[in-house]
Amino acid sequence: MRNRYSNQQSNRTNFVLGSVLILVGALFLLSQLFGIRLGPYGWPFFIIAPGLLLFILALSTDSNSGEALAAVGSVVTMTGLLLFYQNMADHFQSWAYGWALVAPTSIGLGQMVYGSLKGREQTIRNGKRLATIGGTIFLVGAIFFELIIGISGFGVGRIGRFVWPLLLIGLGVFFILRNLWLGSSANQSETP
Repeated sequence: MRNRYSNQQSNRTNFVLGSVLILVGALFLLSQLFGIRLGPYGWPFFIIAPGLLLFILALSTDSNSGEALAAVGSVVTMTGLLLFYQNMADHFQSWAYGWALVAPTSIGLGQMVYGSLKGREQTIRNGKRLATIGGTIFLVGAIFFELIIGISGFGVGRIGRFVWPLLLIGLGVFFILRNLWLGSSANQSETP
């Protein structure tokens, strides 16, 4: 029985590996046929492809190591995708907050996909929690580094000198309305 299981596992792994090699070979062949230069913009695919391969291998295994392999594949793939964006947009300064997409966000996304395909509810819940934490860190970092500090040259100083005063006025209005709303709620609950 054990030998049959390892033969099935080996067959799946060989099928996945063969499929990925065919896909990469076809990509290179098309780039040669149509004269597409992959070097300047395509180099992140040398990171994305192994990450996807690791993730697909994780899905093809039924052992406990599949979840860890899926996490590693997710991290490598997300790193490649982030580098692809940064290379295309020439926006490498986004590493200041983009790391949050690599970990913990990509680990959470990998767990969610892995858990969904393998029917593991706890893995899905853990993945959602990690992805939410990572996404929040990324958004807060992007707002701080891009809008407040202006790491890419777009900060509040470039938007105009009116942003900070308007932000303070808006915050003041929020607190006044909140106080009025909480005060009217408290008065209604005290009325006999």
